[in-house]
Amino acid sequence: MSQNFQRQKKDTLLKSDKSFKGCWDKKIAGLCDKINSLENYYTTSSCSGRILIMRDEEKKGKGLFLKVWHDLISLNQLKRELSRLLTRIDIKSVNKKTSLKVDEQFVNSSKKLRANVNERGNLIKFKQEPCILHIACKDLDSAEKFLKKGHLAGWKKLGIITTRKRFVIELNSTEKLEFPLMKNGKILVTDEFFKIVVKKSNFNMKKSWKKIENLKKLLK
Repeated sequence: MSQNFQRQKKDTLLKSDKSFKGCWDKKIAGLCDKINSLENYYTTSSCSGRILIMRDEEKKGKGLFLKVWHDLISLNQLKRELSRLLTRIDIKSVNKKTSLKVDEQFVNSSKKLRANVNERGNLIKFKQEPCILHIACKDLDSAEKFLKKGHLAGWKKLGIITTRKRFVIELNSTEKLEFPLMKNGKILVTDEFFKIVVKKSNFNMKKSWKKIENLKKLLK
């Protein structure tokens, strides 16, 4: 059992990263390194948390994510991305309704992107997701010990998700936001609402990162 687990660990850690980003997030890389240095564990996937502008579709596929941040965002960054996604650029009407200043330099460069948004669907949403971590464990005892440390570090949603071939546990934080953002090329919320969303999203991201650091300190 031990030799089989170590072989699986070696094979997994040698594989190329097939995630959307293609590499570890900086905020969780240290924790992943720590886990992978322990004999009884290795990471299979991770995310330190992210903020998204994406199509509202049930199935994952190419072009689902229109913008992804793995860091804190500013109101100007959000406005800048929205100006690129507007399917019908009408500077006067946009400014009057939301106080968004459409960056005209993006009008021409964004035509292809806006056309693509129209073709694939007309509802765009904002989403802030918490950190998540999947860890393969040598045995049930190892899994239970890790889950206890996860609880101590402040992770609220965690458990064993599979026992086939190996024990895999999931640690998932709970801070998140999600709401419809645009429909048929029109923004659905006010500029004041955007300010609240940016502040809350950044607060949630910091809480997720705190849990990552807490867990890293508890691992020996």
